[in-house]
Amino acid sequence: MTASAHPLTQRPWWPVAKRMAALLFFVCVAALLLHQARSIDWQEVLQAIRELPLPTLLTAAALAACSHLLYSSYDLLGRHLTGHSLGTRTVMGVTFISYAFNLNLGSTVGGVAFRFRLYSRLGLATGTITRILGISLITNWAGYLVAAGIAFCFWPPALPPDWKLSGEGLRIVGAAALLAAAGYVLFCIWAHGRSWSVRGHKIEPPGPGMAVLQLAMSCTNWSLIGGVLWVLLQGKVGYLHVLAVLLSSALAGLIVRVPAGLGVLEAVFVALLAYRVPQGQLLATLLAYRGIYYLLPLMLATIAYAITEMRARRLRPPSSAKRRQKGYV
Repeated sequence: MTASAHPLTQRPWWPVAKRMAALLFFVCVAALLLHQARSIDWQEVLQAIRELPLPTLLTAAALAACSHLLYSSYDLLGRHLTGHSLGTRTVMGVTFISYAFNLNLGSTVGGVAFRFRLYSRLGLATGTITRILGISLITNWAGYLVAAGIAFCFWPPALPPDWKLSGEGLRIVGAAALLAAAGYVLFCIWAHGRSWSVRGHKIEPPGPGMAVLQLAMSCTNWSLIGGVLWVLLQGKVGYLHVLAVLLSSALAGLIVRVPAGLGVLEAVFVALLAYRVPQGQLLATLLAYRGIYYLLPLMLATIAYAITEMRARRLRPPSSAKRRQKGYV
């Protein structure tokens, strides 16, 4: 036994507990994937996609790929701030997998559980993973504040008359969002070079340059997602209006916590766009959007997850028992 060995690793039940926890994680993920797959009308999705022109599908798929690629670079900001040594492809791979599962199974499973699972398998400490996750979440929603602020202030969607929030109310929400985004940048300017410790976790805000980069990356990503929907709608609704509706649905999805926003996205789009696009065509477009932006990346992420797990197993340092057997200690 070395002096630096953690007490838990010396207990005989600990390796078994770790294996059981990993097995439980896999079972839960498999159950969630099965539930998600059974809740989708695959024939309807395929039919909706078949009815769209091929150039439209290819353009939407290209925009979706750009969005996923951009989002996958969020954790590179976390690598810059934490200084860990994982390679760029590895970091982007973990982020892509987490994002795809996040979209389909919710943030608890995708954004949190998969990041902790994969990064810990790749050798990162819990504190480092927590900081990476925090930076990614802040990046995503800080950029949302900018995009929503601009869209709601200048191009608010026409809301149904029975909604409690009016167009003017959306403008107020947009102004508040822009103020919050500006407040984040100002806070980073004030806090540059400072750090705090909360329950053993070091909190070190990014510098102002990094904060502006976060806003630009995330705002661009939200704009790309809006572009996917606009292309699939084939120009029947203006791009800025589609973007505003998308951002409204994201806000509704935060309030109504449903995995993949099932029903929430469709309800908001039907409520805000059904007067301009026939409901059947609108729902078909949204099904195609889910197929391109949610389901196809999920299939790729499932394969990538299996590959990453195998790679992490090869890179994993030997346990204390194996190290003793090999004469390392």
